[in-house]
Amino acid sequence: MKKRPMLYVGLLIITLGFAAYLDSPFSILNINYSYTADQPVIAEPVDVKPSADDPEVVEKLEKTEKKDGYIIETYKEYEIVRDKDGKIVSNEPTGKEDTLKYYDYSKNKDR
Repeated sequence: MKKRPMLYVGLLIITLGFAAYLDSPFSILNINYSYTADQPVIAEPVDVKPSADDPEVVEKLEKTEKKDGYIIETYKEYEIVRDKDGKIVSNEPTGKEDTLKYYDYSKNKDR
């Protein structure tokens, strides 16, 4: 009778060991993945300025209104073209408009 619990414990240990092997980086399942880097990765910050040829897309706040306890903000998207010196040459709306609606917590100051 005492051999059965030992059998279950042995099977549990074998099952857990096999599951740990499959989860390790040395298993057959993870053979195509590298978990270590050959060389250290060094990240250096770089200042990148947008090129003069590409237009810049910016969202600007057009209006804010309060309605039914909510604040509704409306944003319009603009395409900005700059010259080589960084001065704005054209500022054209793209026609895209986004609204953001959120609850006005300033009305309920007791919370």
